[in-house]
Amino acid sequence: MADEGSSLFGLCNFAFVPSNDLTSTVIDELSQSIVKYGGQVCSRKRDGSLPLATITHIVSNTIEFPQYDASTTMMIPVVKSKWVSASLAKGKQAQIRPYTPDPRMIFSDVMLSCADIPDTDKDTIIGATMAMGGMYSDHVTKLTTHICALSTDHPKVRMAMEKKHKCNIVLPHWFDDCFKLGKRIDEGPYLLPDPEILRVSPGRAIEPQQSPYLEGAISARPDYMPPPSSSEERELQLTVFDGKKIMLSKDLEMRDRLRNILTGLITKAGGQITEIAHECDWLVCRYRDTKEYVQASQLGKTVGNMSWLFYLIQHNAWSNPLHRLLHYPEPRNGIPGFKDMRISVSNYGGEARIYLENLIKSAGATFTKTMKADNTHLVTARDNSEKCEAARDWNIHMVNHLWIEESYAKCEMQTVTVSKYTHFPPRTNLGEIIGQTFLDEKRLQALYFPGGPEKPTVAPGRKRKALEMTDENSTIEGQSSGAAAGRPARKEFNIRRDTGVGTVDGAELPPQPKPRSTEFATPARGRHVRSGKENETPSTVPSSGRSAKDKALGRLSSLAPDIALYEKEKKRGLKDGHSPWGGKRAADLIEREHLNRRRTSSPTAGEDKEPKSEKRPAKKARPTLPEVDKKLRDMGIAVVQDGQQCDYLIAPQLVRTVKFLRNLSKGAVVLSSTWIEECLDTKQVPDPEDYVLKDSENEKRFGLKLETSIRRAQENNGQLLAGIPIYCTAGIKNGTESYQAIAEANNAIFMVYGPKSGSTIRPTNPEDDEFGPEPVYLLSTSTPEEKKLWKRFEDMARRGNMEPRVVASDWLLDVVMKQEVSFDKKYLVTNFFI
Repeated sequence: MADEGSSLFGLCNFAFVPSNDLTSTVIDELSQSIVKYGGQVCSRKRDGSLPLATITHIVSNTIEFPQYDASTTMMIPVVKSKWVSASLAKGKQAQIRPYTPDPRMIFSDVMLSCADIPDTDKDTIIGATMAMGGMYSDHVTKLTTHICALSTDHPKVRMAMEKKHKCNIVLPHWFDDCFKLGKRIDEGPYLLPDPEILRVSPGRAIEPQQSPYLEGAISARPDYMPPPSSSEERELQLTVFDGKKIMLSKDLEMRDRLRNILTGLITKAGGQITEIAHECDWLVCRYRDTKEYVQASQLGKTVGNMSWLFYLIQHNAWSNPLHRLLHYPEPRNGIPGFKDMRISVSNYGGEARIYLENLIKSAGATFTKTMKADNTHLVTARDNSEKCEAARDWNIHMVNHLWIEESYAKCEMQTVTVSKYTHFPPRTNLGEIIGQTFLDEKRLQALYFPGGPEKPTVAPGRKRKALEMTDENSTIEGQSSGAAAGRPARKEFNIRRDTGVGTVDGAELPPQPKPRSTEFATPARGRHVRSGKENETPSTVPSSGRSAKDKALGRLSSLAPDIALYEKEKKRGLKDGHSPWGGKRAADLIEREHLNRRRTSSPTAGEDKEPKSEKRPAKKARPTLPEVDKKLRDMGIAVVQDGQQCDYLIAPQLVRTVKFLRNLSKGAVVLSSTWIEECLDTKQVPDPEDYVLKDSENEKRFGLKLETSIRRAQENNGQLLAGIPIYCTAGIKNGTESYQAIAEANNAIFMVYGPKSGSTIRPTNPEDDEFGPEPVYLLSTSTPEEKKLWKRFEDMARRGNMEPRVVASDWLLDVVMKQEVSFDKKYLVTNFFI
């Protein structure tokens, strides 16, 4: 027990999220305890949001609050209220994972102990339980919730029974079935001393259980608005819409009377009705293909359907529409592959059956009440029924509800050969776990709102806040130009599909072998580098589903500063026999190969040293900025300026420049530079899909497939390195800015580490890390000055219970290029720079 006046919660700043089981009375009591033991409790902002930049812990018994995703991105622990009590009881802060409110951590409240279980099985059960949020103790205590045993003869079991501990003594079969399903089922049939699964025939009927996850979510288009869930809530004023702008889409096809009722409820509760998608906070619509849906989704607005809106009104509490499949707008034409499917349901009753019927229809399949030989699938909660026997006789696929749920959640039909879809625990009706599947937001974005002129700004804000929460010593040092010296100059364009533009990034030089410690990790010839915006890199977004010509047409946004700088560089003559970065040779190359092919010959190396012989012809051949402007305008193509989104990145070959890696990280499709040539030569916009970059030589060199990297990038959605701390030595050759740009494009937490940097890793309890310490990376070269930092960095990491990895910058570049987090000891500086 914590001693009064101790600093148990010292340096901790808490925020509370009220809910039905975390009332204001409980919050007041916990707040007093927190303050008593050295902590602080934050108030909400005026708009009701949590001050994420200043808090260290969020106490909530649910993940249904608007800033949950932002808090996890910023690595702010979200814990149940029991965590505070457990910490007080232990006299030290309890582990975080067992107290998470995330329902996907199915064993978050399990304290396991094992009895007479074989070592192999024991290790498997313990490992999987801890991975899913549980804890393990070799000893049985009052905190033990489950003892895994084969009989009641073991001393642990006898002791627990004698002392009447309130714990479940279960067969290992329970864990096995939970692991196979990925869901937590009822322990009842597995309890010793008389487990039902060993004494009752599997064929005996089981009464279907009601799942709490279906409440208010059995239909995407409810026939009526349910009343408040309790008499108390009927008397309370509706507050869930306070300060929110709501848009009711026209595709809801509501009658005027219902629209007027909803409008009255929302405005009376302090909300506003708007007809403009980009102004709303919440959009309510039916389908995923409307203009309002795409625009609101791209802007990061909360989007739900009528069922979701009714749920908010009924419960007077916010809920994430992505957490219930039928709270989110439907695909108008269903899920690909389901159109010709005929699906029947067995062994599900009540709301679960209605829910499955509606889900099957929303997926685009035909639901049949009775089953015939022409049925393609049977969704059943058990493998015992007349329909199940018929399915076996007619060779009809027999699956549980997880198959249809995950197919709908992932927006594509899942293969029925996955074992969890065909697993049926002998004495369990799987209706008890129905409705727990969340929609896959990345898949939704990739398929239904892939980028556009607007892009959610939530993630960058989260990154800034995450950095603000680190120690002041982690502030970025070094140059402020926004690019590293020695970056290989490569002519790359960022093309935005519907407004259409590209940016220029110099000309690429021939690649070199493995870089030395004095070079940037991408092969490059040593050249003078100019600072300025020409070195910065715009971000990108994945492509959308419109036709090729429509993709390129639209309004022309203002030309990027990159082009102006490019023109400026073209006018700059050679000095002292050296060409500046992005200078005349690059300009001539692009002018010759990409703009108009006006010049019929290229300068030789000898001509390169004679500025006067080239200067006059170059002026005549070079199109002026207005001419470039007009050419692009005529085709509806715009070169995006720094920070804007784009759909295509154009490059002559596969490279590891900052611009290439940053845009690849956001899912931009890489096109060959011949696409630009064709555009300017033919004055037409060819289909970009015909010009996807093919570069097998460099793919082999970098050990990847570009197509795979792009696909992964679109799935990662800029989150490849989310939450991974990456430090960079302050004195690293070529500067820190390029590495920062690449790391942050993948949502890593980037910090500079120098001789005067203090500790920026908050120590954690080793007991909190069931799978060992998390890695933390330091990008470094092998100069004597940087070598001095290695030991201090490693000591700092170990004090924070993290695994230090001092690596060459090639590790970051390879990971981002492949869009897959991996590690090989060859990247350790002690191995890399040998």
